[in-house]
Amino acid sequence: MLRSSQALAVVAFAVALGPACRAVRGSSATGPDLRAENAASFDRVWTTVRDRHWDPTLGGLDWEAVRAELRPRAARARTREDARPVLSEALARLGQSHFAILPAEASSDLPGMVGEGAGAAGLSTRILDGRATVSSVLPGSPADRAGVRPGWIERAIDGKAVAPELPGIDAPFRRALQALAVDARWSGPTGKAREGIFEDGTGQEVRRTLLLEPPAGTPARLGWLPTQYLRFDRRTLDGGVGYVHFNVFLDPPTLMPAFEQALQSFREAPGLVLDLRGNIGGIGVLAMGIGGWLVAEPNRELGTMTTREGALRFVLHPRTPVFDRPLAVLVDEVSISTAEILAGGLQDLGRAQVFGSRSAGAALPSAIERLPNGDAFQYAFANYVRTGGEPLEGRGVRPDVEAPLTREALLAGRDPALEAALTWIRSQAAPL
Repeated sequence: MLRSSQALAVVAFAVALGPACRAVRGSSATGPDLRAENAASFDRVWTTVRDRHWDPTLGGLDWEAVRAELRPRAARARTREDARPVLSEALARLGQSHFAILPAEASSDLPGMVGEGAGAAGLSTRILDGRATVSSVLPGSPADRAGVRPGWIERAIDGKAVAPELPGIDAPFRRALQALAVDARWSGPTGKAREGIFEDGTGQEVRRTLLLEPPAGTPARLGWLPTQYLRFDRRTLDGGVGYVHFNVFLDPPTLMPAFEQALQSFREAPGLVLDLRGNIGGIGVLAMGIGGWLVAEPNRELGTMTTREGALRFVLHPRTPVFDRPLAVLVDEVSISTAEILAGGLQDLGRAQVFGSRSAGAALPSAIERLPNGDAFQYAFANYVRTGGEPLEGRGVRPDVEAPLTREALLAGRDPALEAALTWIRSQAAPL
């Protein structure tokens, strides 16, 4: 059994900031002197990793040497803003996701997050051929009304060039963090104007002003993390194929009934596309909940979470009615954490064909605690291993059919992964 302090044992929050965590705006010169609290915070972080990491050897890392090197710097830091980079550097030495220092202040500067009351532009980014590219635009959003289109290159936001750099993080996780960091730059206070410079499909420079509005979706909170907004989309595609997309595994009272109602509406559909692209994860148990509507056999497993204390199997319990027709799952590099657990598990069980590009490989179950200096500390305490025995961390889910997004496809209004999925579902139709 897991200890009570592991109440978030199956919370695999996806936005694994790690070394990419940035300080929020603020003046270190005028802040309170928090040297003692910062030193205590470093000790808490260091001790927690030593005692709670699932691997007592930390993969061979000399954790004592990390403490000897970095603790003096943390003890000299007068403010949280000065201490965060030091604590983040220590965590970066682990080279794993879901280790992060989260600022006490909710900030729209955090990659992939939107603070309470903040506004959004309604566009999403992917890093294609090394360039930040608009991958989607929400209908009716500020970006849509401004005429921003998928496939446009994002050159600058408010006069600052878009050139995300996160050295030391391998693709595709690096590309995921870059994309989320660019998206975060499009957020800010509701009503604020963001000035964007783009390159359109003809190579011409295009300037657009995006007036930020409240984000689309249902607000949801997880611990000390800034507000997320659950967006759920269901529709019927050509040939009657069902389609479901949602962007985060949060707010169960909203998400689970919506998914159940979608499946009920697709009872006669020849197949289902479950689009997990851009899904940044959330509450791990929801992978089992969703999977229960898709797998008819009892006691099948998505995988196993392992801690120092033991193992927790992610067992599926079939729900009624189970959707038992062909299932295609779409993933990309911004399919993270719980999204990877569900996609990889369904793939291992032979229940789904996976299409798209390799997922982020950031799937460590984590918990969040408050530090003495007021910041929050996200740490992974478990590893997650797929049914086939392969860890998700650092490897991700590899599609059965590679169908990566390209700028050319975006400009042409095409979706290669969805097209490949629909072709496969049609091929599975029972002969007349």
